[in-house]
Amino acid sequence: MAKMRVGLLFGGCSGEHEVSIRSAQAIATALTTGSNAEKYQVLPIHIRKDGVWLKGETAQQVLASGVPLQAPAMEGEGQSAQSSSDSPTDQAAPADSSTGLLVSANSAMLNRLPVFSQVSDVDIWFPILHGPNGEDGAVQGLLQLMQMPYVGSGILGSALGMDKIAMKMAFTQAGLPQVKYLAVNRSEVWSNPCIFPKLCDRIEDELDYPCFVKPANLGSSVGISKVRSRSELEAALDNAASYDRRLVVEAGVNAREVECAVLGNDNPKASVVGEISFNSDFYDYETKYTEGLANLTIPAAIPDEASRRIQEMAIKAFQAVDAAGIARVDFFYVEATGEVLINEINTMPGFTVTSMYPMLWQASGVSFADLVDKLIQLGLERTA
Repeated sequence: MAKMRVGLLFGGCSGEHEVSIRSAQAIATALTTGSNAEKYQVLPIHIRKDGVWLKGETAQQVLASGVPLQAPAMEGEGQSAQSSSDSPTDQAAPADSSTGLLVSANSAMLNRLPVFSQVSDVDIWFPILHGPNGEDGAVQGLLQLMQMPYVGSGILGSALGMDKIAMKMAFTQAGLPQVKYLAVNRSEVWSNPCIFPKLCDRIEDELDYPCFVKPANLGSSVGISKVRSRSELEAALDNAASYDRRLVVEAGVNAREVECAVLGNDNPKASVVGEISFNSDFYDYETKYTEGLANLTIPAAIPDEASRRIQEMAIKAFQAVDAAGIARVDFFYVEATGEVLINEINTMPGFTVTSMYPMLWQASGVSFADLVDKLIQLGLERTA
């Protein structure tokens, strides 16, 4: 039986580029070992930080080394890819035959699309892209235009899962309890001297301190600040506005941070609940990705009744944003009152062997390799 060819799409134009490479390495290993090796063939496709798509030997080298490519300064890199080679190993536009150039970020849109005839041998795409341009519906829309099956949520689920304001509105509509928050536009922050102080007054009156200021469309805690005073609030709003035109400010809560993984399409299942603990002020980028700064406890040491509520709420959140295949849902568990508050949903969570999502399923009886296999089957089911 012919192997199914999986287009492993990784890297991307976001601050989570390196995390995406690490996730792709783990997935590639799972697809090329054990029983999966008899079923799947991995075709790595690397998106450089400047938006250039690469495959063949160059993409394989990035996958093997885990080291991002630096964008070379080369004449003609933005030329049309229509005349690119059809070779399965050195696919390239004429300007970059050595690196397997597929798409230049500077190409006109009409010149980008024909290049995908070179990857028509892909049976299903696995877009393990984190952050903007990867899990926000952008690449999902492209894959749908190609009429190709892919792993994970579609355009709507990805977009709602990425934008924290739209996500919170969907959660409210579904009746899921959350911390108090305010939506803010960049225009309110970068405004005249009369408007900005009134914005800060409103945040102080409605949310008080401490509170968290976040860009609405970034992952991995990029641009997030915990603030306790007016001066910190002003600086945090300015900083977050430099990342995104939409911001969200959330009230602080004294709670434990717990997470639940969801797997499935129309009939999703929830994993056991896990807990993240750390000594830093909050779960920021450094704490997330520096070994030893955060501890994962699986299953979380919380009452069974609370775990059941979290699992039910995770599935409800998954359905509220129309997610598919994969998602991790994050919660606050207020131990003093037993209250559970939803924080956010991540429709393409980190997928290394030490990431919370696969570890939660490992603890629920699904191995890493079986999990990857199941996600591919769910992607095929979604487009059947």
